[in-house]
Amino acid sequence: MGGGTLLTVVCPAQGQTTAPAPGSFTLSANSRARVEIIDNQARAGFERDDTLVTFRTIITAAYDAGPVDFGAELRDSRAYSISPRSPVGTGEVNALELVQAYVRADLGGTLGAKAQAGRFVMDIGSRRLVADDDYRNTSNGFTGLRIDLAPAKRFSAMIFYTLPQVRLPLGGAALRGNQVQIDRESFDLRFWGVSATRRRALGPFDVDAAYLRFDERDRPGEPTRNRHLTTLSARLFKAPARGTWDAEAEIFHQGGTIRADLTPAAAMLPVSAWSTHGEIGYTFNATWRPRLSFEYEYASGDERGGRFTRFDPLFGSRRGDYGPSGIYSLIGRANISSPAIRLEAAPSKRFDTMISYRELWLAARTDAFATSGVRDSTGRSGRYAGRQVEGRVRWWAIPKRLQLEASGALLDKGRFFKDAPNAPPGGDTRYVSFNASVFF
Repeated sequence: MGGGTLLTVVCPAQGQTTAPAPGSFTLSANSRARVEIIDNQARAGFERDDTLVTFRTIITAAYDAGPVDFGAELRDSRAYSISPRSPVGTGEVNALELVQAYVRADLGGTLGAKAQAGRFVMDIGSRRLVADDDYRNTSNGFTGLRIDLAPAKRFSAMIFYTLPQVRLPLGGAALRGNQVQIDRESFDLRFWGVSATRRRALGPFDVDAAYLRFDERDRPGEPTRNRHLTTLSARLFKAPARGTWDAEAEIFHQGGTIRADLTPAAAMLPVSAWSTHGEIGYTFNATWRPRLSFEYEYASGDERGGRFTRFDPLFGSRRGDYGPSGIYSLIGRANISSPAIRLEAAPSKRFDTMISYRELWLAARTDAFATSGVRDSTGRSGRYAGRQVEGRVRWWAIPKRLQLEASGALLDKGRFFKDAPNAPPGGDTRYVSFNASVFF
């Protein structure tokens, strides 16, 4: 239409993005309601039995003006039925926040460069260190500049310099009351780096690597550990396909410095930490597409001595490898050694399911296990934390409009969770969540 603007209202399925046609304006929205229930909370310091209700609404707008396009995304994340000792924080609450507001330009040229500036979200590589986590109720937002390069058909890279958005309010009555406070960014918190991917680099295997730098310093009234971390990653992977094997191996090394505690005068410690993920799977040639995989996760914990050796997962996703976040949030990429077996299936385009079994050990017996906060500084409670069984089912009740999901996890507590001095009392941990997502 000459001289006009095309208005399109899109209804994207979960995990999909719709590229607008040149000269068009697109608007989409989705809203999710979730109920979470936990019995015998395993994390230290929280309510033993808890129920939480959360809501998240996302409204996305985009305008394509040819070589330049504009995007904005408003996210409203709220929590209700919050008990006095609930673990609710900024992972659940971030009311009425403009997480994305950017301009993106196609620079063309032999490098195939595209530049994006403003507020945006990012996924890097495997998403284990940087991800826009869809299961969690809030997002990781960044403000700054990123440049994407595609100089060859099978090679791509990204360079970025950002100020991570600090979600507000940080806690207290304001957070529990879902108070609207604009997230802030400043040069007190910086995150930058480069990542690159080479497809079919070694036969059927793709290779990617990244250099990530994270720097923080104290803000008025907010002491920090003054982290200055450099993380290097390398990954070799072959994507799953029906009737064949797939595999993935990824390793991370982290160096830099960190304060011994939050006290400004505390000693600065050298950092030397690492993590790895290994996986091999097979997708059977059947109509319900079952995939069986064997996995191993390791992330170092802090050992006694003059170095800090606990791995920092930065802005990574928890759900893909470890289990649910929310009021469960027990397992993360820190002080863990964990083999697992997983079965996934998608009998139809509208239905998929997953079940996994995972053994849980501490990498360092004197450090807190994963993200539980449970610790025995003497190491006498041993390394065995227990075993987790996790399951999930998802169903498009109305294709592209209404998706229902049920998730659950059972922690069969091992010796560590029974004997550690600050381990919560009670039997095995049971968690369930029920989700309904509507797309407009």
